[in-house]
Amino acid sequence: MNDNILVKLVNAKVKQHNTLIINNVNLEIHKGEFIYLIGKTGTGKTSLLRMLYGELPLNEGSGIVADFELNKLTYKQIPFLRRKLGIVFQDFQLLTDRNVRDNLLFVMKATGWKNDQLMISKTTEVLRLVGLEDKALKMTHELSGGEQQRIVIARALINDPGLILADEPTGNLDPETADEIIGLLWKISKNGTAVLMATHDYRVVEKFPARILKAENYTLTDSN
Repeated sequence: MNDNILVKLVNAKVKQHNTLIINNVNLEIHKGEFIYLIGKTGTGKTSLLRMLYGELPLNEGSGIVADFELNKLTYKQIPFLRRKLGIVFQDFQLLTDRNVRDNLLFVMKATGWKNDQLMISKTTEVLRLVGLEDKALKMTHELSGGEQQRIVIARALINDPGLILADEPTGNLDPETADEIIGLLWKISKNGTAVLMATHDYRVVEKFPARILKAENYTLTDSN
């Protein structure tokens, strides 16, 4: 596959428990792209993201994500696929019993990091990228919603992913904070990491125009 292509789906069917969610998805995502994934609740946005990171199987059609063939993906390969991706959830999923740096270190240990010095250096680097280098020792509950989402993005950047999958990352944020988060994701995409962002927030789609994928009536249409 072309080194510039991070995702390639051909006639892929997104299914959940044998129920068809989206039919015949044909999609390419390239390095450094910023793409919105829009559609009403229940049209399959989250299911498509879950398929891309190996949570839902691809049994019909073909798909490659970060050089992993989704239709041949084994259970043991899923953690290795996810190390090549950054995943940003709406509800943060931060550990409340430890500080910001320890949240990041927890993920690093879980994904195979060993060298303590390199780990501390990397946490400093990703916190600097999201503008929160001075919050490393804060407990997560001491942060605002926008700051917590920035930490989630820092966590997603730890393994230098080629692609970030963001599921409604501004869903719990006020408009001003949402704009800051979108601006940060835009900046990340300009540095070469592609971003696929599911959203209901059409205000940010209009304010930060980009390629749009729309899930509707069991299909995925592409503005490209």
